[in-house]
Amino acid sequence: MNPAITRILDDTVNGRRLAAEDALHLLESRELAAIGRAAHAVSKRLHPEPWRTYNIDRNINYTNICTAVCDFCAFYRAPKHAEGYVLDRQVLLEKIEETVALGGDQILMQGGLHPTLKLEWYEELLHDIKARFPQINIHGFSPPEIHHFTKVAKLPLREVLQRLARAGLGSLPGGGGEILVDRVRHAMTRGKVLTDDWLEVHRQWHALGGRSTATMMFGHIETLAERVEHLERLRALQDETGGLTAFICWSFQPDNTEMASIPPAGPFEYLKTQAVARLYLDNIPNIQSSWVTQGAEIGQLALLFGANDMGSLMIEENVVSAAGTVHHLTLEQMRGAIASLGWIPRRRNVFYELFPEEELLPAVEPRRASLLPVVAAP
Repeated sequence: MNPAITRILDDTVNGRRLAAEDALHLLESRELAAIGRAAHAVSKRLHPEPWRTYNIDRNINYTNICTAVCDFCAFYRAPKHAEGYVLDRQVLLEKIEETVALGGDQILMQGGLHPTLKLEWYEELLHDIKARFPQINIHGFSPPEIHHFTKVAKLPLREVLQRLARAGLGSLPGGGGEILVDRVRHAMTRGKVLTDDWLEVHRQWHALGGRSTATMMFGHIETLAERVEHLERLRALQDETGGLTAFICWSFQPDNTEMASIPPAGPFEYLKTQAVARLYLDNIPNIQSSWVTQGAEIGQLALLFGANDMGSLMIEENVVSAAGTVHHLTLEQMRGAIASLGWIPRRRNVFYELFPEEELLPAVEPRRASLLPVVAAP
């Protein structure tokens, strides 16, 4: 192995903060196994407990109408498009009722940048949900949506966030991050929040005592250096606020989009990028596997490449599936994927608090390496 890569990995495993130029060297290298081992070592240092976690929630897209134009998105519809919708309130509540019946404690609620819905409409939506389901955490409204709300309402960001929190918003997802570099954002989106304003939504939410997650969608028009720049911006925000609970990355799904000519990044690139993220984001406690885009086996393997969480059971998902990528896991499969690697599966909420009433499955012997999927370099 390249001695420079060995030095970088050894230093990082031993607690030295990974520099941007070293992260770039790792992304440029082909040393997937070594990078994965280092990320796994850091993950075990941060999470020495005998379990790995998951949660049960549902992704509810209250509208697909969006004034932004994103070349990578197969889900949105322009205003007045025949396939545009705003979900009927009763239908939305029935979806939550079904989620509760299946053991869920949270909804991930996101939509497009709807041009006419007022802030009061969103407040009423939150009130209606919390009045009927007070136990449900609403993990809702991506930073682009929140930023859009401020423009429609002509109100300061902090006031919009305060009003949403009073109405029942519990936490913020990291959607709409893609790559936090304005060159990339300008090239593939129009009418959507840029980097500094995306970060400012999180910053202000954290200042109010809120918690949120961060994401990265990679494998399209960004350079490897821009992936590192994205990670650096998240790490700097977390140094400042401490409000990010988790990081989730996934590879761009090109089918049915305006960027369909771009070949999808495979599992080799996904696992390497996630592992480097675990090494770089030393101040973000949790890394989620992206089985929704990668499938069950690679999602499981991600637990050996820096992830400590399998993410959500995802009772419903519409955005990734619109791009032609559809993977499903049952609760038993989710728990089995964790247990077969030797950890106890534990259910948690969005704040990574474990459910004390969880009936634990005993840990089983790890699967033999030959049974794990082989990830070949492209």
